[in-house]
Amino acid sequence: MRRVSVVAALLTLLVASVAAPLAGARPPRSETDDNGLTENESATLWSRDDDSYVTSAEYREAYDDNRTALEQVANGTDLTFKRPPSTAARWTRADHEEFPSGNESTSLYPPHANLTDGRFVRDAHATIFAVTPSTTAHVAPNETAVYAAPTGTVRGVVDYRVLTAGQLPGINASISSGAVTHDIDEVRLRRDGEVIARGNGTCRPELDYRLVQGREQLQLAADIRVTVTTPTTTISETVTVMDTVTVRTHDLQVDVRTARYPDGDLGIAVYRNGPWQGIRLSETGSRRVRGVWRFYTARDPRWDQLVKSTATNDSRVTSPILPVGVHAYPSRFGPRVEPTGNGPEFVEVWGIDHRSPAATLPENVTVDVVEDTYRTSFGMAVRTRVNDTESIRVPGIVRGVNASLASITERRTISESRLEVRRLGQTNDRARFLLELTAADTGEPITLQRTDNPRYAPIVPGRNGYIRFAGERIRTNASGLATVTVTESGVYTARYVPGSWLTHDPAYTTAAATVRWHPLGTIAGWLELLTTGITWFLPFAVALYAGRKLGDIFAPRTRYP
Repeated sequence: MRRVSVVAALLTLLVASVAAPLAGARPPRSETDDNGLTENESATLWSRDDDSYVTSAEYREAYDDNRTALEQVANGTDLTFKRPPSTAARWTRADHEEFPSGNESTSLYPPHANLTDGRFVRDAHATIFAVTPSTTAHVAPNETAVYAAPTGTVRGVVDYRVLTAGQLPGINASISSGAVTHDIDEVRLRRDGEVIARGNGTCRPELDYRLVQGREQLQLAADIRVTVTTPTTTISETVTVMDTVTVRTHDLQVDVRTARYPDGDLGIAVYRNGPWQGIRLSETGSRRVRGVWRFYTARDPRWDQLVKSTATNDSRVTSPILPVGVHAYPSRFGPRVEPTGNGPEFVEVWGIDHRSPAATLPENVTVDVVEDTYRTSFGMAVRTRVNDTESIRVPGIVRGVNASLASITERRTISESRLEVRRLGQTNDRARFLLELTAADTGEPITLQRTDNPRYAPIVPGRNGYIRFAGERIRTNASGLATVTVTESGVYTARYVPGSWLTHDPAYTTAAATVRWHPLGTIAGWLELLTTGITWFLPFAVALYAGRKLGDIFAPRTRYP
């Protein structure tokens, strides 16, 4: 049975954690035919476990077993994912089915359970085991949020113990044990106080939910009924136990704008109402823009042990069930495009800055978390080469939550711009240039002039954007013209930096032009260079001539016979 194998694995883990150096070398392992996880998939689940590495020889000697290459890697580090994996939910679903509920004289519960006692009932509880699919996002130091899919399942466990016949308060001790009956009457799931699901009494409730929006409370409740029958009367007691978790509905909604570039590229701008993975631009996901979030999976350590409660004592036992959850964290690799080199191009990113959560990540979690301030984006504009938007998806940080681009209502055309630079005139120490910015197809001037007077705003055309020239930002007038003067010779490049196509119609591409200037470019410049050269050279020539004459005067004369 799988329960025996899991318990044995956990006991082995407990022994290994005490006996160094094999601490954490063998995390819980699952049987493939029980939950569909292979040994390699199971090895990726345990980011919170000790990563003290042991060699394959030490492992083989300790366990008389061989491990896969991925198990060996996972022993020494934590494995992360580009998108939320399904392995955590599959493991959790299978483990939940193995919860070993106690009998009438024993109650099993995790240490964090909310316990309730009644007249006849002791140590009763209903405890939420997992909400799937969901992801815990580590946003900032000591700031986490649990995001749940709009539809999913809440799994929980319910248990209690009943006082024996001789312990029942106010009841004749001579009644038989069969006079006491008990059961879990009903389980319910509430959303912000409203019952949204009901189920028959079970110690392993599974209740499906549908969330609305925003921050919501999910409450698991169970009714435990005990009936005591005596020769004279029947006494019934119902104890309601409950547990609550707060989640944020991850119903990803996006607002999309698109534009077509002159070369056929597509401009896509996406705004969203919650955290996201980025934008998937192909059906297979090979072309994508990845956001700041990456993922790891880890157990909930509150379930590492269970308390076994009886009438005489409480004891801790190793838990045979371990819920595993998905966690999102900001990666230091940051947003990126895939494939790199010839993939999509970032145009603009809008977001909010946060402090890194690195210092408050759970113990033994070793991932590539960002170390400084990072930005979570609520909007992103990219340029990519795709023919249509039907295959484009915006995946969220919860498994299975995606948004499509079906809400596109407008597509703009981005036109080419033309920028020309002409020299109007120059002197020996300065040059004056004319910049002209026009639409390449129509020749219409592109004005970058803005007015600060709102009275003229309706009649003075204006747009964001500028021309960068000689280290300055230049704006053209209503005729698309601007003049600029430079005082240093050299090669100058004028580049038009257009405003975003999201806020401009018509929208334009960037454009550039290059011009050279040097004083030698004119006859006056050459004459000045010649005059300056003579002026500098003349003193040296005079000194050289004088030196040679003095040498002739004072040189010793040699007489020949």
